Amino acid sequence: MAAAFDEMNGLGEDLRPAYQELSRWLKETPPDALEYRRQEAELLFRRIGITFAVYGDAEAQERLIPFDVIPRIMSASEWTLLETGLKQRVLALNLFLKDIYHGRDILRADIIPEDLIFQNPVFRPEMNGQDVPHDIYVHIAGIDIIRTDAENFIVLEDNARTPSGVSYMLENREIMMRLFPDLFARHRVAPVERYPDELLSALRSVAPHSASAEPTVALMTPGVYNSAYYEHSFLADKLGIELVEGRDLIVKNDEVFMRTTEGLKRVDVIYRRVDDDFLDPLTFRPDSALGVPGLMSAYAAGNITLANAVGTGIADDKAIYSYMPDIVKFYLSEEPILKNVQTWRCREAQDLSYVLDNLADLVVKEVHGSGGYGMLIGPAATKATIEAFRDKLKREPEGFIAQPTLALSTCPTCTDKGLAPRHVDLRPFVLTGSSHTTIVPGGLTRVALKEGSLVVNSSQGGGTKDTWILSE
Repeated sequence: MAAAFDEMNGLGEDLRPAYQELSRWLKETPPDALEYRRQEAELLFRRIGITFAVYGDAEAQERLIPFDVIPRIMSASEWTLLETGLKQRVLALNLFLKDIYHGRDILRADIIPEDLIFQNPVFRPEMNGQDVPHDIYVHIAGIDIIRTDAENFIVLEDNARTPSGVSYMLENREIMMRLFPDLFARHRVAPVERYPDELLSALRSVAPHSASAEPTVALMTPGVYNSAYYEHSFLADKLGIELVEGRDLIVKNDEVFMRTTEGLKRVDVIYRRVDDDFLDPLTFRPDSALGVPGLMSAYAAGNITLANAVGTGIADDKAIYSYMPDIVKFYLSEEPILKNVQTWRCREAQDLSYVLDNLADLVVKEVHGSGGYGMLIGPAATKATIEAFRDKLKREPEGFIAQPTLALSTCPTCTDKGLAPRHVDLRPFVLTGSSHTTIVPGGLTRVALKEGSLVVNSSQGGGTKDTWILSE
């Protein structure tokens, strides 16, 4: 694996311009003062109650996501390039989703094999031919970005169902402003605080045509036992909207209402953090206690907007991801601004042969996997693990893709031994409304806290950083 690009020092020892002021500040700040503020940040997060549930972990059902106090910094010009590429990609994703549930031009053009769509467990035949308000499927996208050099941002993954993490982006900024006002005063950092207003504006803009002049928006959560419940309640509070569970909603005459102390109130837009399978027991899983009976009937009648739309999971699929450059070219007649990671589709015999021959050097992922689970990182795996994965690949090649082991960029990070480089990625949040797409300047930087680790997921021991975009 090649040497990692360092966000602060590039590929050598030359300090990059965006980090010059931070470098001066670090030299002026005693290590014990930095450690004191790191502990203070942890105490603040504990008081706020920001936790993340780890399913299947008997020792720690609720964890504090580690927060690193050294910000990740990007210049305005870097952000402009990234922002343009993200808008292009999300536009293509929306056009792709509309197409596969309607005309299917991309399938007729033989760009994507039909079985990757129709045999995909997250494809929703219930959405065939169904129009969604304003033709928008992905209202909130979380696109995972990595970097390998000064020039190139690369998309690692598309999250088009219910992307999480934005609450940490907002809380990280608030903590940094409270603890490091002196450091902020030395930079012109673009604000992220307007995200809730931008999100509410985008959601109201996609309300059904039958909605009132000021549409009612609600955030639907599976409940307190969900791993991201903190974020659900945080966002509902920030947006000034009701946080509801399925039992709080009822469908009458193909309209959705929520129960209030003053009686039933119509809901026009549901920002739903409940998976497709559990949304409506009359349409999907009949044993779901999380959903709303009849919700899909109201959806089909055009009386409710679900954000994100039902059926968007097909765009999260890692096999579909491998076709994203073709998808961008097909719908937009443009070259992708943001590149993909080179990807081998194990369902194809030639690719599978290559992967089996090079398992020790590759990262192998489940097509439908998430959260860093079910993957093989060849260079870090034991021989026994590699051989077990080899057997799995031979049995179910269609369930996996493989990628080279990329050297994710590194950022200076507080460790027990002082500042040290740790690998990072970035999840910007892309909001699509009826008339425009918005991206607040920043995102969630996730950091692999273990030395040498490439796995940044919080469920796998990763932490987070504040992301600073410098204004011109």
